[in-house]
Amino acid sequence: MKDWLLQIFTWWNGQTIGTRFYTWRFGRNVGTDEFGNVYHENADGSKRWVIYNGPAEPSMIPPGWNGWMHHRVDTPPTVEDYRPHAWEKPHLPNFTGTGKAYRPKGSLLNPADRPRVTGDYDAWTP
Repeated sequence: MKDWLLQIFTWWNGQTIGTRFYTWRFGRNVGTDEFGNVYHENADGSKRWVIYNGPAEPSMIPPGWNGWMHHRVDTPPTVEDYRPHAWEKPHLPNFTGTGKAYRPKGSLLNPADRPRVTGDYDAWTP
């Protein structure tokens, strides 16, 4: 019951009731990534969408699926056996708005002193 209410009244939790109906009517399941996100496309492949496993967070799409979602490649990673390059780092979620967000020295949320300005900067004075 809770899932149905979330689908009716929220758009950020997985899928809405409209997305569920559109996926049932026109969608073709293409695959699932390691985070549990499910990818779909319509019959001619012109529209592609993802149903997130949990809150809608676009930074949770892995690189192989990101290329497929943005029509950079025609074959999904499940068909071409995508393997990340050796130089690619493992995926990290977007930490903006959380306690793990980047806070440089001198920001309001970081008590450390801001680095002193060097001689290559002149402050503007009216």
